Amino acid sequence: MKKLYIETYGCQMNVADTEVVFSILGKEGYERTEDISEADVIMANTCSVRDNAEQRIWGRIEQFNLQRKARRNVIVGILGCMAERLKDALLDSEKVDVVAGPDAYRTLPSLLAAASEGHPQIDVMLSREETYADISPVRVDKNGVSAFISIMRGCNNVCSYCVVPYTRGAERSRDWHSIVREACECVEAGYREVTLLGQNVDSYMFEDVDFATLLGRVAQVSPELRVRFSTSNPQDISDAVLETMASHPNICHHIHLPVQSGSDRMLEKMRRRYTREWYLQRVERIREIMPDCAITTDVIAGFCSETEEDHKDTLSLFEKVAFDAAYMFYYSERPGTLAARKYPDDVSIEVKTRRLEEIIALQNRLSLESNRRDIGKRFTVLVEGPSKKTPADLCGRNSQNKMCVWTDGTHKAGDYVEVEVRDCTQATLLCTLV
Repeated sequence: MKKLYIETYGCQMNVADTEVVFSILGKEGYERTEDISEADVIMANTCSVRDNAEQRIWGRIEQFNLQRKARRNVIVGILGCMAERLKDALLDSEKVDVVAGPDAYRTLPSLLAAASEGHPQIDVMLSREETYADISPVRVDKNGVSAFISIMRGCNNVCSYCVVPYTRGAERSRDWHSIVREACECVEAGYREVTLLGQNVDSYMFEDVDFATLLGRVAQVSPELRVRFSTSNPQDISDAVLETMASHPNICHHIHLPVQSGSDRMLEKMRRRYTREWYLQRVERIREIMPDCAITTDVIAGFCSETEEDHKDTLSLFEKVAFDAAYMFYYSERPGTLAARKYPDDVSIEVKTRRLEEIIALQNRLSLESNRRDIGKRFTVLVEGPSKKTPADLCGRNSQNKMCVWTDGTHKAGDYVEVEVRDCTQATLLCTLV
């Protein structure tokens, strides 16, 4: 059997896509390996959301090319968003043999066959139908505890800064029957948690099944199966979704709700389709229905023409919401987006960096305060495995997606345990087993 090695970068959707690729090529006689030195095919599943992500891939391509030089007949392939965006540049580098976009993975067997004959191959056609609904992914989670299930592909929001609609195409929802079937397969394989994935899960609709209905149906697969989802868009998350979460004990109380900016002027320029006030009302509604629900977010510092007042609006929104955690970045212009075509990237790197550091410092304080409020509380935690820092301890996440660590010589990955929080750091709840 030929050996297949894949490195995955970027979002959870890319992890799910890599699992689809392993399934497609596994049926064609390719065996997965984690040792690049023995691989016949070396691939990277890539991200284009920020420039530094692409630069990292170019660096890896140089390393992959060393394998091509050292061992004859090694094939290098670039998959995913960067393949879609930089298709010609990748082939012109003469260091890549196969370029395949996110909707082209079914053609990989034929692309690889042709590439093995010395003919570089490219397929970056985007589809309005492809969801890979009939493919059972080959899971890459080593612990066999958590699995990703892609429920939709593409995005119709076209935020002005975002390259995703151009690299992943138009939004389309997957047949809900196949999603429930995959959740059942996960349970049968011993998985204890699934995360439903989409660029905007709240706009899911297949036939007459919306996201709230789908969420409930997946939760009903097994009371022992925890259900998470990502990502929600503030303009679309409905009360029906919140009420479904509140009514099923196995749906986790955590919502990732990207805000991107606290300034209405910036939100309009970003084409985010909601206002600061709308966002705060959604947060208030979440906490009315689920007082214990954790809320996390994404934010961009230094978007085009952002002023100090705009930045202060973001800081004040963070204070008001008191996010449990956040993914924080400064603006990185992406070629081809509306922002790149229409707005000058006119905030200096020094100002972007300073504003980002201020947001990070604020969120670090908010995260610590959030964790301190949990001291003395008890949580049900799904064991993920040994703690990275102290292998004698176990770690796992509670419903709110907070990492818990405790001393335990009895349980193993996949068990549910009850813990009590005795202390905390900014990132971790330090617990004792109940």
